[in-house]
Amino acid sequence: MKLAYVIGVDIGTTSTKSIVFDLEGKIVGRYLVDYPLYTPEPGAAEHNPDEVFDAVTKTIAQSIHKAGIDPRHIRCVSFSSAMHTLIGVDDHGQPLTGCLSFADTRSFAQTRHIREHLNGHALYLRTGTPLHPMAPLSKLRWLRNERGDIFNRVYKFVSIKEYVLARLFNQYVVDYSIASATGLFNWQQFAWDQEALRVAGVKEAQLSTPRPPTHMLTGLDRAWADTLNLPVNVPFVIGSSDGVLSNIGLGAVRPGVMAATIGTSGAVRRMVHHPMIDPEGRLFCYALTEDRWVIGGPVNNGGLAFRWVRDELGEAEVATAKRLGKDLYEVLTEVAERVPPGSEGLIFLPFLTGERAPYWNANARGMFFGLSLNHRKEHMIRSVLEGVIYSMYSVALALESLAGEAKEIRASGGFSRSPLWRQILADVFGNEVTIPVHYESTCLGAAILGMWALGEIDSFEEAQDLAGAVNRHRPIVENVNTYRKLMAIYRRVYDHLLDEFEAIAEFQRSVGRHGTN
Repeated sequence: MKLAYVIGVDIGTTSTKSIVFDLEGKIVGRYLVDYPLYTPEPGAAEHNPDEVFDAVTKTIAQSIHKAGIDPRHIRCVSFSSAMHTLIGVDDHGQPLTGCLSFADTRSFAQTRHIREHLNGHALYLRTGTPLHPMAPLSKLRWLRNERGDIFNRVYKFVSIKEYVLARLFNQYVVDYSIASATGLFNWQQFAWDQEALRVAGVKEAQLSTPRPPTHMLTGLDRAWADTLNLPVNVPFVIGSSDGVLSNIGLGAVRPGVMAATIGTSGAVRRMVHHPMIDPEGRLFCYALTEDRWVIGGPVNNGGLAFRWVRDELGEAEVATAKRLGKDLYEVLTEVAERVPPGSEGLIFLPFLTGERAPYWNANARGMFFGLSLNHRKEHMIRSVLEGVIYSMYSVALALESLAGEAKEIRASGGFSRSPLWRQILADVFGNEVTIPVHYESTCLGAAILGMWALGEIDSFEEAQDLAGAVNRHRPIVENVNTYRKLMAIYRRVYDHLLDEFEAIAEFQRSVGRHGTN
């Protein structure tokens, strides 16, 4: 058998990872580099573009080194990337701004203005991108209004993946999915939407050229080839977004199969053969190809909420984990297992950083509801795990109203290492949950897309065989009934607190602007 490999690269919110796969989907080498998220002012959430670029180049080179393979056997490098990032660069490709991430909410006021005064819902219906500060549509308007001196000097506005590829190949191209997530891309025309450009205040020439995800860039400069430990003729497949590629890497590509992912944030998605736009604006609809679409919704607070529990409530568990040589999160979930499903009536609203789907409410805030004297720390830990899944299930309900009932859930992300959290997912959703072999579904999805671009596989359906399965969880009827009752309360609590969310968020913003006296 001829030796052949593909590299899947995932440019994420907290790290970039590169994984070398053989053509059967087996991992032969991997490398990860973390980088910080900068918050220089209230609402800001930025990366340094060059730190991310350096992470990409380092992980590619080191993954090849870890694999111990001849670089001449690498067939392609294929990319996944976080959505909704925005960088302004000058005509030499140098960054004039930081890389604004999805979590940057400084364009909150501009989002509201678009929604209320600029026919925002009609923009959503044409682009499939919900109105929210995450979207580059809102970010561009904020830059124009609040950073006009910088905005007027920008040659191109690009995502982090476009920035990386432009530095390597001196070409500005964007795949359909990343373009779909900007709020600027017309899904009917597969082109930039002229009305959205007018609202954002940019010209089409300031954006990259949209291309299919299988589009390849070739002719790597010798200096970069040496840095990456690659031959100069290795093609780079521009790939797609992390959400779309996670579905492929999970094997969630057939009708009726739902993907659920929890990393730092989370998402629920389904792949469909034609665009489905939610009349209520709760869900995104992003293109993969001209006949493959992914619909669904992201939640802001996934593993992020569990990390908050670790940092604020887990001091004793940190000590226990160190003493026993165990994983800290494993110790925390063992504590949570002491509590019955439903946390004896304690409900956590996990909106520590506002919320995206299905509410698209940057003002939403977290809270424990139902707290009483009988509740202890272990109740709080379990209720946080449950609250994240309640949030995910809210998205799933919106998805089912649009695309019908799901028959199977395929799950991935860091949370899938926890048997307890997986069972909570099955019980809250009332559906069987399958855990694929690979936790890092986005890198595998990028690799599968690369194989498809090369003609090594004939369809995405083959991805299910590459994804495999190692765990299955069936819902426990008694637990399903408990969670149905609590889920109804969870949704009513949110509805009742809408005005108070806005009031407390405005108070917090005023404290951030003026400080406490």
